[in-house]
Amino acid sequence: MKNLKSAYEEDNKIDYNQLEDAANRLKIMAHPIRLAILIMITSKKEMTVTEIYEALSLHQAAVSNHLKMLKIHDILCSRRDGKNTYYYANIESLKELYRLLSLSD
Repeated sequence: MKNLKSAYEEDNKIDYNQLEDAANRLKIMAHPIRLAILIMITSKKEMTVTEIYEALSLHQAAVSNHLKMLKIHDILCSRRDGKNTYYYANIESLKELYRLLSLSD
């Protein structure tokens, strides 16, 4: 996939669908709590909601809502193991976002 700059230079057009998707994912990640969650998860590889809300001293429901937003926008993935759900970064999606936004050739 070409980055937005290369696509523009080639076709002299901006792909607004790709641009809107990238902007939405950046907005989701820009929230301070979501950014903290992403930093913690990428540092530890995966975490449960309990580990996250205890580390951030937040209510479980608030953390669950933030995790839901990160999953909806393909920033996080999850897997179940018994009673626990483990959240981990969707590295491929984050790499794709980085490539899309890259301003270098």
